[in-house]
Amino acid sequence: MTARIGAAERREDPSGEVLARAAEAFGLLAAPARLHIVWILAQGESDVTHLAEQVGGTLPGVSQHLSKLKLAGLVRARREGRRHVYYVDDPGVVAVVQLMIGQLAERAAQPVRRMRGAGA
Repeated sequence: MTARIGAAERREDPSGEVLARAAEAFGLLAAPARLHIVWILAQGESDVTHLAEQVGGTLPGVSQHLSKLKLAGLVRARREGRRHVYYVDDPGVVAVVQLMIGQLAERAAQPVRRMRGAGA
């Protein structure tokens, strides 16, 4: 089943610059650790130590991922004393990540359907 966009809903093509920025953002999210970090931050703020524990990574590794996500504008940080607290400040990024992971998790939970007459 293919969803078709009606003429009234059709949008103008994005510029090359917008497409390049979107591809860059999706490219950064293509790393499982970075996607996991954004997923965690979509649930609420966190510092590097907590993120490293959740992701199962090292502090330097998670810090490097966070730096790249910050440069791309996907996450932000603020200081609380001596620590940096990270968060996703863009509801659109949160929505895309939650939608994608939610859809894939839902598919994974569904039993595999076999086609009739298909051999093993």
